[in-house]
Amino acid sequence: MPYGKTHLTFSLPADLAVQLLTPRETPGAADEMAAVMQALAAPVGGPTLAELVANLGPQPTVAIAVNDKTRPVPHQYLLPPLLTQLEALGVAAEAITLIAATGTHAAMQPDEFAQIIPAEILARYPVISHDCDAADLISLGRTRRGVEVLANRCFMEAGLRIVVGNIEPHQFMGWSGGAKSAAIGLAGRSTINANHALMTAPGSELGRYDDNPTRQEVEEIGDLMRIGFALNVILNDHKQIVHALAGDPRRVMRAGIPLARAIFQVAVAQPFDLMIVSPGGHPKDINIYQAQKALGHATLAMRPGGTVILAAACPEGTGSAAYEAFMADPAMTSHEAVLARYQREGYRLGPHKAWQIARDASRVRLRFVTDMAPDFARRLLLNPVAERPDMTAQEQLTQAVADALIALPPAGHVGIMPWANATIPLLMQA
Repeated sequence: MPYGKTHLTFSLPADLAVQLLTPRETPGAADEMAAVMQALAAPVGGPTLAELVANLGPQPTVAIAVNDKTRPVPHQYLLPPLLTQLEALGVAAEAITLIAATGTHAAMQPDEFAQIIPAEILARYPVISHDCDAADLISLGRTRRGVEVLANRCFMEAGLRIVVGNIEPHQFMGWSGGAKSAAIGLAGRSTINANHALMTAPGSELGRYDDNPTRQEVEEIGDLMRIGFALNVILNDHKQIVHALAGDPRRVMRAGIPLARAIFQVAVAQPFDLMIVSPGGHPKDINIYQAQKALGHATLAMRPGGTVILAAACPEGTGSAAYEAFMADPAMTSHEAVLARYQREGYRLGPHKAWQIARDASRVRLRFVTDMAPDFARRLLLNPVAERPDMTAQEQLTQAVADALIALPPAGHVGIMPWANATIPLLMQA
């Protein structure tokens, strides 16, 4: 099982009914850089880069939204051909700004940029980080729901705005990719909060796009941002590029989702009694904020009362001070208490993560394998396996599996999801 930047192992009896749920084994492109270059040369829809730059005037400027360190985007393949083509079209290197699209995550510091941007690009192009609480955000108007769209000033003042990222499953937005890198990644906190409040609305579900209210508002935000071009890739479970797509952001999503679904969606004949789950290792388990998605995906295919063993290193803790503050309330002693408080108070970014965990952990028995301190994990109601701080993750997983096998009902159905954040389990029976 992927775990942080390493792996854990476990074994199961040979006579168990076990299903391995993983993205479909799909080879990466023989030449990943060439695949990106081909996508840039043949957009799936909308103007080409050459046409877009030609309309910018004599001193063109470009801003590119790039995902932060919580997303495994292969910028080493995406950015060089994109930047080379922009310069070949007459855009000066100093007129191309890369913006780390952090959303409500902490702004990245300059000494962190090397985690996401190749050194040769850092040396040549301006790179900055978004701050969702910046005082100089620009108001672009309102969505049909009346949500004011606040956006990064540097991004909006550029003549051409480009988004770069992955198309992959998202637990309530349906799919990441397209406009989302900027529509959420470069938006103001109030805009993001208002959009994410839709996560409890009907249709805001994993794998849905056309009738997903959260995702469709993201498309509206992208329209208000006037994003001119998207460069997206679809990765396999080895984080290799399988498909690259470029062009108008909506067209990229339309073309990319069927390709992504063919890789990430797995049919499940019956609910599971036990699921052993990893978000997919670093950076998908960098913190609880990211790792929770694995629990959300796994419980879609669980019988009520079944056991989910979640193995997530979480070296950066929860990833959300607001989530920690919400859970520090002495009254938060059960998942039911969390759900009741959230219903009373309504959506807030950070506490929404407590609601997502409680929603799923109240349906199943969660066992948490992690490097986090056991007492801290218990305060978060994550039911850690570790009984002492020096218990290794490998020891925790071995113990959790042994305990779960003892409690497994006769003819119990077991699932394994090593890359759960990128896996869509589709339960075939009602």
